[in-house]
This record gives sequence, structure tokens and C-alpha cells, in this order.
Amino acid sequence: MSGRLLIERAPAKVNLTLHIPRRREDGWHEVESLVVFAGAADTLSLAPGDDFSLQVDGPTAQAAGADGDNLVARAAQALGARIPGLRTGAFHLTKRLPVAAGIGGGSSDAAAALRLLGRANDLSLDDPRVLEAAGEIGSDVPVCLHAQARMMRGRGEVLGPLMKMPPVFAVLVNPGVPLETKRVFARIGLQPGETFDFGKHPDIAESPERDALFAALKRARNDMEDAASVLAPIVGHCLAVLSAARGAKLARMSGSGATCFALFETCRQAAATAKVIRRDHPEWWVKATVLR
Repeated sequence: MSGRLLIERAPAKVNLTLHIPRRREDGWHEVESLVVFAGAADTLSLAPGDDFSLQVDGPTAQAAGADGDNLVARAAQALGARIPGLRTGAFHLTKRLPVAAGIGGGSSDAAAALRLLGRANDLSLDDPRVLEAAGEIGSDVPVCLHAQARMMRGRGEVLGPLMKMPPVFAVLVNPGVPLETKRVFARIGLQPGETFDFGKHPDIAESPERDALFAALKRARNDMEDAASVLAPIVGHCLAVLSAARGAKLARMSGSGATCFALFETCRQAAATAKVIRRDHPEWWVKATVLR
């Protein structure tokens, strides 16, 4: 396989919902989240070989951190620690997704690295060593392994079955303000053992119809949205812009922010909205996409 270049997309992760039922005694926050994936993505390639290397380029490469801190490198290290003689090679990451943006760019990159290493070493994604490595790297990495819609619970390690979603047209907007997840959790202010009593997460079928999905999403929320809006008031502005878009069914923040999204029934509505927002806010990262 030394001459064969392997390529994976690392799609943006979007939290359509994000409930925080409680903070555990060990300090971790528990979540309930419907996670989907967008067409917008980074690209990661691997030329299998004996020695690890990583090259990073692309529009957001500078914000992704030094190569040694990159989650692709950490993925190779975590899996290599569990599999002596793991074959790695030369990775090339083209970074397009914004960083510290609530859309799991780094986590999706790490998951893509694990997929590539699995292909290079004939490992299943369900191999316990792959799953353990994913959980060690970060709470969002396990859900990104298959990059398909599913519920995520616990601190991210409890995954529901893969879901068959109807195509959901969306516009993603990031205003260019990074938000560190730890800061947002700290602003929420839950103490260990404390619970949120804002209502349970709605049940969502494994193969929901579009109208039922939208109805369920409207009954849900993102419990990090208020805290993120205090730390970065521009989040509220993004949500207002998206909510005002013609045809928008729902506007919400993804993850810990600052990326926000609006959902639409048609591709044309999403494309028209993205065009207008790009015109009015040329400094923002704006993508019309399909969520799956």
C-alpha cells in the first residue's frame, strides 16, 4: 500500500440539539445531542509508510495550531499506543473549517485520521482499540467516526444507532470569533452534581420524516447558547440574522459556538440566504449545505 494515497473528508459536525441534563460528580457535563454532518469539510489524505509526518495547509491552517498539537497527530499517537507496529505515514490536512467554532473541525479531523489508519492497517471502526483512541482524543471524536446522524449522550461516549435523516438544507454562519468550550461550560456555572431542569430531550425516530423532525427540533434547544452569547454577543446577532431569513424554519447555535445555523425546506432558500449574508457580512464564514 506504500504507493496508494488514501483520502477522507472530515465534515463539519452540527449539533441540531444540545441539552445538558446535569454535571456529574467527576466534573464532566452530560449531554444529549442530535448530531448531524454537513457538506462543508476539511480534507485529509494519507500516504501509508513507516514514519509519521503531517502537513497542514488551507484557509484556516494557521488557526489549527502547531503540527504536534494537531488532533491528527494525537489520533496517530493514541492509536499507536494501543497497536504496536501501527503503520502511519505522511498525512496532508487541508483545513477549511473554522477553528474553535462549535462544529467539531478538529474532532472530525481526528476521526478522519482514525478512518485512514484503519484502512491502512485493516482495522474496523468498531475495533475496541479504535473506539478507545477516539474517546481519549476528545468527547466529540467517537460520534465523528462514522460521520452520520445519531444521538450522542453521556460525555459523548454513549452513541445511539445511526439514523437515516431526510436531506435538511442549512446555512452555517461563523462570525470569526473563536469560543473555547471550557469557557462556555464555565459560564454556564453548573456545579458538580447539579442538574438543569429545562425539560427533557424530545424523542426523535431513527428515520424521521422532515415535518416530524422540524417539530421535534423546535421543542429542543442548545443549553450553551445563552452562555456563549454573553461571552461573544455576536452570536446573538448571527441568530437574529438567520432567524430573519425568508423560509428559515429554525435558527440555533451549534455546539459551544460561535457557529450558528438556520434550517430550510429547500436548497434554493438556503442558497439565497447564504448569498445575502455573504453580501452583507463579507467577513463571516458562510456555507449553504445539506445536513445528513
